[in-house]
Amino acid sequence: MNFVKQTISFFVGTSILASSALVQAEKIAITGAQIHTMASAGVIEEGTLLLDKGKIQQVLDSKSVPSGYREIDASGKVVTPGFIGALTSLGLQEVSLSAGIVDARVDAHPVSPVGAAYDVQYGVNADSTLLPITRVEGFTHAVTGLSRTGQLFNGQGAVISLSGEFDAVVKPQAYVHVDVSENGADTNGESRAAMWVALNQSLDEAMFAANVDLSPTEDWEGMITRADAKALMPVLKGEVPLLVTANRASDILQALAIKQRYSNVDLVLVNAVEGWRVAEQIAEAQVPVILNPENNLPGGFDQLGATLENAARLHKAGVLVAIGMDTHNIRLAPQHAGNAVANGLPHAAGIASLTLNIAKIFGLTDTLGSLEPGKEASLVIWSGDPLEVTQAAEQVFIKGEPVEMTSRQIQLRDRYMKRDPAKPVGYTR
Repeated sequence: MNFVKQTISFFVGTSILASSALVQAEKIAITGAQIHTMASAGVIEEGTLLLDKGKIQQVLDSKSVPSGYREIDASGKVVTPGFIGALTSLGLQEVSLSAGIVDARVDAHPVSPVGAAYDVQYGVNADSTLLPITRVEGFTHAVTGLSRTGQLFNGQGAVISLSGEFDAVVKPQAYVHVDVSENGADTNGESRAAMWVALNQSLDEAMFAANVDLSPTEDWEGMITRADAKALMPVLKGEVPLLVTANRASDILQALAIKQRYSNVDLVLVNAVEGWRVAEQIAEAQVPVILNPENNLPGGFDQLGATLENAARLHKAGVLVAIGMDTHNIRLAPQHAGNAVANGLPHAAGIASLTLNIAKIFGLTDTLGSLEPGKEASLVIWSGDPLEVTQAAEQVFIKGEPVEMTSRQIQLRDRYMKRDPAKPVGYTR
């Protein structure tokens, strides 16, 4: 019962914080920091950021505070755009034990025999304890989606804010995801010979559906349902990215061929463990890659070419590289980016892989990914280099408001560090 009461207290506290932040808005000047703008201004030493009404008002190459602004002295510290978690399951699952329904997984349902129509925007829970755990590590937003359907597609993902506000979804139907790796083939006929035919058939039917009446009163005899066709039509128009998980070089080349068959498709590769082997072809096709740079061992026969230099080699070839993990533990991504930098990725590209590049992939550059006047003031003050594991996020801002730098993990740590030894553990407040 005590656990339940404290959990509710934590939830209510963070929700009140999120809603009251809008009322308590103030003008803030962050001064003296090394500012990574991720824009034409580059890196500004000892600059100033002016925040007002949830947006960045100015980025100054000096330490100055206009009248009416509250100063936050960040001398000797680093400021970056808020990190964006690429390809997570945040907001869709909770910690283990009695977590109830896990909205990151879907069992087969008649509405979508191939999985394209599933839409995670309806499952996002802004009260998930995993959001503040991620937020205090320097993340302000996340791209979230299904981790498993057992079908051809992993549905439609969304972009969410980690502010704690109930309307967490900032961009629904942000992408459609399909896995053509060994895992995807295993759940789709146990062979690429079946999986690729099914994928091409699905896209062909969606292309055909664009010119027919999909109302329930009309006949539809396709392999995919009307709901699937409606989800895939924006993909074929290039309005929604198609994320394709592929690891081995031959699968990557098959994925690139999708752009040849469907010229408008905005293709994004995921994982691409052997991407470095076909880096020139990926760059020529202008296809970005979301990868986990920690892959260094042949986890299967489609990953024999795994190397810690994958991110660096792709970047050198001219590929837009983003770093992310298909998990709720996206908070570890800065460490992974640091490892990629240690293995040849330029430092600026490492920061971009967690900010601007993700914003580019998901069409968020109007508001996120860089520190420029007029953009959303979602940013982080770091104790030092955010790609160093010895440094940490000291203050996170979302829409210009400083968020409470706490989480259930931190509260539990503090609780048991200060507990009364005369009482049983369960009674310690």
